Amino acid sequence: MRVLVLNAGSSSLKGSIIDSLDLRTIAKDEVTLGADATRRHGLDRTVGGLLRTLQVGGSQDIDAVGHRVVHGGSRYRSATRVDGRVLKGIEALAEFAPLHNHVAALGIRAAQRRLPRIPQVAAFDTAFHASLAPDQFLYPVPWRWHRQYGIRRFGFHGLSVEWSTGRAAQLLGRPGVDLALVVAHLGSGCSVTAVLKGRSVATSMGLTPMEGLMMGTRSGSIDPGILLYMLRTRRAGWGELEAALDHHSGLTGVYGRAAGMREIEAAARTGNRRARLAIDMFTGRTAAAIAAAATTLPRLDALVFTGGIGEHSTLIREAVVQRLAPLGLGARTLVIEAREDAVIARQAEAVLRSRRRRARA
Repeated sequence: MRVLVLNAGSSSLKGSIIDSLDLRTIAKDEVTLGADATRRHGLDRTVGGLLRTLQVGGSQDIDAVGHRVVHGGSRYRSATRVDGRVLKGIEALAEFAPLHNHVAALGIRAAQRRLPRIPQVAAFDTAFHASLAPDQFLYPVPWRWHRQYGIRRFGFHGLSVEWSTGRAAQLLGRPGVDLALVVAHLGSGCSVTAVLKGRSVATSMGLTPMEGLMMGTRSGSIDPGILLYMLRTRRAGWGELEAALDHHSGLTGVYGRAAGMREIEAAARTGNRRARLAIDMFTGRTAAAIAAAATTLPRLDALVFTGGIGEHSTLIREAVVQRLAPLGLGARTLVIEAREDAVIARQAEAVLRSRRRRARA
């Protein structure tokens, strides 16, 4: 089965055509959406242009479209065929992932308009973490917040972690069910996940993708009293706080402007103190999250780095591992290319084949 995978992120739209049998990439392209892709204008046209670049409907025939959706909430615990009800559910969950779900829904609608006869499947980043136990997904807040409002940890980057888990098993020559891993997905968004026997047992992101590690433009976990102080003293409203924590914090906030890790590392080498500080804060928080995740495992067979920073920054990987040395976490370190597109293609095929089997029964 040939699957067109559309990954509509907060700042870019990635498209690839994947052979679901051998997970080979037949064609791929990426379009930058600017600083805030949640703005509606132009995305429909962008999807159309991406399909033309990939020659979908021309020389490239496809059997399905798989979409990455960041937040599936409690309802979507596995990939699912998209219909009107599912699409409304995805849009409703934008309340918890405003940078991502709204854009994903727009991308799905655009693909449906251009490919009305091709089945569409949504694959959810939260689904891999559906195995979390209550002591991991509950917060120590008033119980009714969970019962009435659904406040709980969901976790994200599940598609990336699922790929890394399977690939680590191949590299180590051991069945995935025998492994205890910590996967650090470090990129624009960052998270750490503990995986035992192929299942998520702890993860750093929470109700939203804002919790946990320091990220490219997101703060990660901070004292909630800071937000209360800013609101109480009227130094910022909730809209300003949301924009600050999503777009102007993390590496961007400390370094002083938006920049990739390569630029920040180069600036640090020239003596830029804020660049050096940003790196130190980033590696310190990442190491702390890895150490915390490791406490949920009976042992640590390997530490996996993936994502743009995790794959390409030797400096960050070495600094994180060095910080962990006093704890004796001497597990093997693996660097694995992120392949969410392969997992989405595989899940899309599984959903459609299952539906066909049920239809024939």
